[in-house]
Amino acid sequence: MEIKSSAFENNQFIPSLYTCDGKNISPYLTISNIPEDARSMVLIVDDPDAPMGTWVHWTVWDISPDVREIPEGSCPPGAIEGVTDFGKPGYGGPCPPSGVHRYFFKVYALDTVLKLELSAKSADIKKAMKNHILSQAQLVGLYRRK
Repeated sequence: MEIKSSAFENNQFIPSLYTCDGKNISPYLTISNIPEDARSMVLIVDDPDAPMGTWVHWTVWDISPDVREIPEGSCPPGAIEGVTDFGKPGYGGPCPPSGVHRYFFKVYALDTVLKLELSAKSADIKKAMKNHILSQAQLVGLYRRK
């Protein structure tokens, strides 16, 4: 399984367009080599370098295994965006207080559909997908505020 973006390469800097310094929209993503027996996918974007511990920027679950791309600034049709550490659902771009932070775009292929409450947070998603992960991949982007 693989996740990529046309906006930035793995371990390279995320353009400011996708951050709090720009339009704060999600970057274009592609997902490939999804297991044939996957029933759904999950996307979690977080920053383990945040001062108060890992900060969750985006969660999306019940993504169809037929999805091969997530266009810029959008959520896949039928998928559900969870509540982030910004206190609301949807994408919240990089906005580190200081220094360079790493942003992990993690995708998981599952053997089930999660059907979680709309208020689900990252911890709820991780608990629900435990023992259901068929494959996973990640893309790491970097960002430092101007």
